[in-house]
Amino acid sequence: MLRFSSARSETLAIRLDGVSYPLQIRRSKRARSIIVSADTVKGIVCLTVPAYASEHQALRFAQSKSDWLNARFAEALPPIAIEDGSQIAFLGEPNIIRWSPDFPRAPLLAEGEIRLGGPWEHIESRILRWFKAQARAIYADDLEYYCVRAGTDLPKLAVGDARRRWGSCSGHKSIRLSWRLVMAPPHVRRSVVAHEVAHLIHMDHSPRFYALLDEIYESDRRIADRWLKKHGRGLHMVGVARQTPAAE
Repeated sequence: MLRFSSARSETLAIRLDGVSYPLQIRRSKRARSIIVSADTVKGIVCLTVPAYASEHQALRFAQSKSDWLNARFAEALPPIAIEDGSQIAFLGEPNIIRWSPDFPRAPLLAEGEIRLGGPWEHIESRILRWFKAQARAIYADDLEYYCVRAGTDLPKLAVGDARRRWGSCSGHKSIRLSWRLVMAPPHVRRSVVAHEVAHLIHMDHSPRFYALLDEIYESDRRIADRWLKKHGRGLHMVGVARQTPAAE
């Protein structure tokens, strides 16, 4: 049974099987129909609503999708805290975060561990900075390699944390990559970099684009795509503070 709470539009909530999930409604002039999605990372339900539809219609549509929403949240992966004792992959290999006041403040990768000292309460922030710095250096080398193979100039590089894209290429010749790819196996990360480099020449997904991608990428991009489809959600759960749904 799905019920709604809406004291204010900003604080809408959906109750699924006795658990209340925050509801976010976004109006879109481009939307042609109501779209419901489950953000299992943040623990919220999202509704994209066309300009012509009322809030009441949007809520009724969400109600009709209660079974689907329940299934999405049931299969959601748990967040992985960045703290002492957590296991986090780097370049596809699992590593345990180890904190000790005797370790240096700067994280150090050694013997299957990421070791660091300094203030215990700053473990997460320092680990994240380390991962992003490692990602930028590794991505820069990857970009140079594939740009040489593609015969194109080196673009600007930005490292971000997009939820829906592992990488993007702008018309201004800049490439943005998710820092989380540095946790994936190298062949997976490199397939994304090669993909974006190919977009520097072909800003589409035409046969010419895929021909170039297959020419410059040294492995099978389909294998890398399957890995991301299977394990990508897990990468997004690292360091996520999910909202805790309220039990009824």
